[in-house]
Amino acid sequence: MVMGMNFDPLYLPYPSTRFPVYARGGMAASSSPQASAAGLEALRAGGNAVDAAVAAAATLTVTEPTANGIGSDAFAIVWAGGKLHGLNASGRAPAAISIEKLRSRYGDLKRMPMLGWAPVMVPGAPSAWAALNERFGRLPLTKVMAPAVAYAREGYPLSPNLPGDFARTAARYKAEGNQSIFGEWFKTFLPGGSAPRAGDMLILKNHAATLEAIAETRAEAFYRGELAERIVKDSDDFGGFFSKEDFASYHPDWVEPVSVNYRGYDVWEIPPNGQGITALMALNILKEFDFYQRESAETFHKQWEAMKLAFSDTLAHITDPAFMREDFHQWLLPEYGRRRAKEIGFSAAQPVAQKPPRSGTVYLCTADDEGNMVSYIQSNYMGFGSGVVVRDTGIALQNRGYDFSLDPKAPNALGPGKKCYHTIIPGFLTKEGRPLGPFGVMGGYMQPQGHVQVITNLLDFGLNPQQALDAPRWQWLQGKAFTVESRFSAEIARSLAARGHEVSIALEAGSFGRGQIILRQENGVLIGATESRTDSNIACW
Repeated sequence: MVMGMNFDPLYLPYPSTRFPVYARGGMAASSSPQASAAGLEALRAGGNAVDAAVAAAATLTVTEPTANGIGSDAFAIVWAGGKLHGLNASGRAPAAISIEKLRSRYGDLKRMPMLGWAPVMVPGAPSAWAALNERFGRLPLTKVMAPAVAYAREGYPLSPNLPGDFARTAARYKAEGNQSIFGEWFKTFLPGGSAPRAGDMLILKNHAATLEAIAETRAEAFYRGELAERIVKDSDDFGGFFSKEDFASYHPDWVEPVSVNYRGYDVWEIPPNGQGITALMALNILKEFDFYQRESAETFHKQWEAMKLAFSDTLAHITDPAFMREDFHQWLLPEYGRRRAKEIGFSAAQPVAQKPPRSGTVYLCTADDEGNMVSYIQSNYMGFGSGVVVRDTGIALQNRGYDFSLDPKAPNALGPGKKCYHTIIPGFLTKEGRPLGPFGVMGGYMQPQGHVQVITNLLDFGLNPQQALDAPRWQWLQGKAFTVESRFSAEIARSLAARGHEVSIALEAGSFGRGQIILRQENGVLIGATESRTDSNIACW
């Protein structure tokens, strides 16, 4: 039994083809079968949960390049040595960029460009792999990353959900028509000229060589060596803003995770510039209410209003912590939750917030038999990110800077060397100082919404971890607009519409996130759950 939780693994109120997975020796859960297998390989070779997480993360850049890459950012929460550790490996804007320079080059922009070099920031993922391995790992980084190198060099068959992402991206980049930006992407990912199909082999030899260089130099090649020089050279040749110093000065930041207590459990997130605090703020509001039934218009109404209230604060204020004008700790106080809860009435309210864009991300979690556990997430942001692939390296660069504001007065305004509002968030659950386990739901601004839904499913409604993921999801879009999955109750949707919510039914589940959970029972047995909406897989022993 998980400490304080009482759920039935065979109780299936929602359609599912999966049950929770139980194991004792170790577990790796990710959105790619090969990545989970790489994590298990590290565990079986004598590594720990951190080695498994790095192995899976590096492999995901190969086996799910549609959502992440070597040019990703990353965040992690690690339970090791009897406490939680947070890692923020998000990037910084080039020192040479500014709002004025962008407008001088591109004209009177209303918002950041989505593609090309302008939204590219220094990628943090390689530094995260090295930092995690150095502080907590047991195996050499070369051994940990060997499966990723092998998959890239020898090739792997595409899983069912990847071809559609390749095809949509190819059509989008062709429509843009700028081969100076996208030419290397087509050369790398569509060498045959057409989008691949499920089961087709994809070989990424340049990617393999780059991963080897990162492993052999503990990421020094990426930040202070040949790979950094190649990135800066392409930046110079194609209109970017990077200098060698942007990379040489970069390092990830170890941070203290933040939490709120919900129903007797502590829910943990990485502090800003990440948006994990949005989930904590919503839970801080929701703990003021008692919920007796998940399938209820009253339940969803309160969840939706709490989510909008949390977003209205975070979208207006979160940015690089050095530039924030509000003390985010105030949002975690009980007084904030009580005050905001009183604002929730019978009808839908109009929040003061921005419209969240969509994006692509990968989440994974791992655990070993010694008690170590990792919640890890990395992302190129919007699918393949900026569309920029550095020549002859396989490095697909993120477009994280797209979230910067071009209003000089805004807290999240673009600035040289600055971090921006960041969507990717790993989560962790503890009780009375003891670790229960990592959880996460990837998918842009869906992520804090997914975290809230998973936590309430577990703690309010007693769903087992797999059902907590499988239950029909909702997503706030903007204003009073929400979209729900097709499995969401039509009767409840009509009741919510009667309260003033603008409810639409999504035909596809792709925008509702993809999650993983690992919880540890009091006897040390691990319980894993993995996303049924995509190619997720759990590897364990």
